[in-house]
Amino acid sequence: MVAPSLRARVRAGMIDEIKAVARRHLATDGANLSLRAVARDMGMVSSAIYRYFPSRDDLLTALILDAYEALGDAVEAADAGTDRADLRGRWHAVSRAARSWALAHPAEYALLYGSPVPGYAAPDDTVAPAQRPPVTLVGILRDGVAAGLLTPSGEDLPEPLRSDVAELGALIDVDLPPALLARGMAGWTQLFGLISFELFGRINRMLPHRDEYFDHQTGLMADLIGLPAA
Repeated sequence: MVAPSLRARVRAGMIDEIKAVARRHLATDGANLSLRAVARDMGMVSSAIYRYFPSRDDLLTALILDAYEALGDAVEAADAGTDRADLRGRWHAVSRAARSWALAHPAEYALLYGSPVPGYAAPDDTVAPAQRPPVTLVGILRDGVAAGLLTPSGEDLPEPLRSDVAELGALIDVDLPPALLARGMAGWTQLFGLISFELFGRINRMLPHRDEYFDHQTGLMADLIGLPAA
């Protein structure tokens, strides 16, 4: 394998530095990034930064991709470190990993799951990284069905919801009963609602023991999904 050239290494280092400075701006200014402000903090003329990121949206996309990949790494590692047969334990591990990542990276989490950035439309190459966390949950469901540990109920979904969920299953290439997949996605969306309420301070005064509250709530979500106890 040919090593990257010196020019390529220098460019990669500059891109990493620009993104690091931009993340600091996210923490203080939110997603209202200014390439000029980032360039100023780096001691660059404003025109120089455009050699690396032609627009604010390109820089936002790079930050979004990095954040999705980091969150995906966290939840996948948590799932991989848990007994395959312990479906409920895997769900709790993945949920805690998502929460821990969000609490450690609040600005990046807000970029992914907060209010949409005005004037920004995420490109298609953000779709696959964004799917990594929910696909991890789908893997738990799929493994449970395959091992006979998770028995799909006889419930059905009304149209057109059933068709929508079936199309979602086809999109992520998983063959699960639509009702089971719908319950899984309900658990996942509730999980991120729970994380968002904590991260954005909606429940912090009311519930000082948030670790215990989080585990209780994710247990209720596991009941909703139908995950059996170990």
